[in-house]
Amino acid sequence: MPGQTTEVEPIEPQSLKKLSIKSLKRALDLFFPVHAQFPPPDAEAKKIRLSHKMKVAFGGVEPVSQPPRRPEQTGTSTALALPLPGPEGSKSVQKGVAENALVVGPTLQPKGLNSIGPSGKSTTVIPASGSSSYERNYSTSALMERIPSRWPRPEWHAPWKNYRVIQGHLGWVRSVAFDPSNEWFCTGSADRTIKIWDVATGVLKLTLTGHIEQVRGLAVSNRHTYMFSAGDDKQVKCWDLEQNKVIRSYHGHLSGVYCLALHPTLDVLLTGGRDSVCRVWDIRTKMQIFALSGHESTVCSVFTRPTDPQVVTGSHDTTIKFWDLRYGKTMATLTHHKKSVRAMALHPKENAFASASADNTKKFSLPKGEFCHNMLSQQKTIINAMAVNEDGVMVTGGDNGSIWFWDWKSGHSFQQSETIVQPGSLESEAGIYAACYDQTGSRLVTCEADKTIKMWKEDENATPETHPVNFKPPKDIRRF
Repeated sequence: MPGQTTEVEPIEPQSLKKLSIKSLKRALDLFFPVHAQFPPPDAEAKKIRLSHKMKVAFGGVEPVSQPPRRPEQTGTSTALALPLPGPEGSKSVQKGVAENALVVGPTLQPKGLNSIGPSGKSTTVIPASGSSSYERNYSTSALMERIPSRWPRPEWHAPWKNYRVIQGHLGWVRSVAFDPSNEWFCTGSADRTIKIWDVATGVLKLTLTGHIEQVRGLAVSNRHTYMFSAGDDKQVKCWDLEQNKVIRSYHGHLSGVYCLALHPTLDVLLTGGRDSVCRVWDIRTKMQIFALSGHESTVCSVFTRPTDPQVVTGSHDTTIKFWDLRYGKTMATLTHHKKSVRAMALHPKENAFASASADNTKKFSLPKGEFCHNMLSQQKTIINAMAVNEDGVMVTGGDNGSIWFWDWKSGHSFQQSETIVQPGSLESEAGIYAACYDQTGSRLVTCEADKTIKMWKEDENATPETHPVNFKPPKDIRRF
């Protein structure tokens, strides 16, 4: 006869988290006598902990031998003075029998603990030993002096408004540059033309044809009567504005040219493109002086300055590189961004520049490229355009049509507006591709995907009362 088999109950599979919570509960049931209550605070342990903290923080402070005025409600005690930048009267000692007290001042006065020093400033006495009346002061916050926020307050700027919309291009408007005389500005478009407009009236003065793809970069020389253009057709052209025709072409790029800049003091032109190289051209001889290679992806932004680093480039590989123009070598590489650096702007007065990426807008100092701070808000879009004027108003334009105005000093965004697409355009054509201030910094021109050019100026009727600054300093300051 076969033996009787007993059925074993299946064990329910339990997660590790559930098992650990069960174990904790059992341990509590075993060892904790009073349920549903927190254990009472151990006064002796608290006293030892605080006295150790005070010894570590203020053990090196020696008592001062001059007896000050005695506080009214404190008994005889010996005081340790915390050295603070202030009058000598704030450094004091009280000699007595019972307690050691720490004198922190000048600070806020608790009731009943006021003693007025020789300069009229208050001094707060914090006892070192435990007594019931001072139980509340047993924390490190009682030992710390309140420090105000060091973040600079933003200057008030009037909000900007759109006062003119210019139509004329038949494609996306991709680039803009102002004439040094501030009488006209030029725009390049995906319709392969360059148009020149009057600043005062917005009237079309001239249309230049010659590119066979969209015009991505424009610059007007302040030393010669030349204008330079670059496009997706790999061509970089020099236009003579007296004859309104191309007089030089610079050949060498292996793919589309995305950005262009003129050196402020030398006859040198810089272009960056999809071949990951920033090329340095001699304007007169059409010769390529350097090919600044080092980026791993498209060079999409470049600016120049008269002193080292004379060339700064931003790329789709998320890095910003400083270049030594004498040797054609990299001076430094900034790796702070996590997305493509599509736009950069050099401040016209300060030795600083800002760079914009989809992750953040950051400010760096020059010449070393030290990171200053992030802008206090995130536009949360691809930023294609960026410009700064002398008044410290920075503007950034995004792919989704958002145009944000920032205070340069503090990084506070004081105006966040959306561009309005033209009737008949798609909502997706609200992108801003280029932005530039005029020579005075009082007018702004933005080039957009709805084939229009918009001109902006400050609202003359705005005051600090009608448009107050809504600013909160950041609690945590990121160092990267």
